[in-house]
Amino acid sequence: MNKRVIGVFVGSLRRDSFSRKVARSLSDILVAMADAFEVKPIELSGLCLFDQDFDDDGRTPVAWSEFRREVKSLDGVVFVTPEYNRSMPALLKNALDIGSRPPGQNVWNDKPGAIIGVSPGRLGALASVQALKQPASFVGIHLMPQPEAYVSNAASLFDATGRLTDEATRRLLQNFAAAFTAWVERFKTRDEAFDRS
Repeated sequence: MNKRVIGVFVGSLRRDSFSRKVARSLSDILVAMADAFEVKPIELSGLCLFDQDFDDDGRTPVAWSEFRREVKSLDGVVFVTPEYNRSMPALLKNALDIGSRPPGQNVWNDKPGAIIGVSPGRLGALASVQALKQPASFVGIHLMPQPEAYVSNAASLFDATGRLTDEATRRLLQNFAAAFTAWVERFKTRDEAFDRS
């Protein structure tokens, strides 16, 4: 069986982003938990704002084309998001928009996915996760309904090197990873059975 490739998308560009630290911790857990899974961080910093004129005029940015190819090749997607002003970061919405176009070439469609909210506050980016669910579902991502994952008080969870030290959060991410690998496998098994029929 080929390895399942999971793309991890972080909704923050900040160098010491808590979301990036959670994404790295999740990636380590996924790789350690399942040999059949490979984790691929997907960089979003090089994507300019979506403008359909670029595609319509045949001036598609190289970064868009590479991003679309990369997303299309993934077996599953995980978004790790902070919360900005009670909503999702523009970075993630832009990535969803770029990947969903041109019409008829939506690279997100039919992929299993999941979202983790991360916040230094107590709510774990709840509003951001809820906001992200709407466009992610609309572009055809099959979001894992349970378990949900909200990482709160993120500033207290890591040591000076960025290593996760909080055991409760580690258990939360382990449970999330176990459920997500099963979620991805469910869709890949379906697709492989369909290909053989």
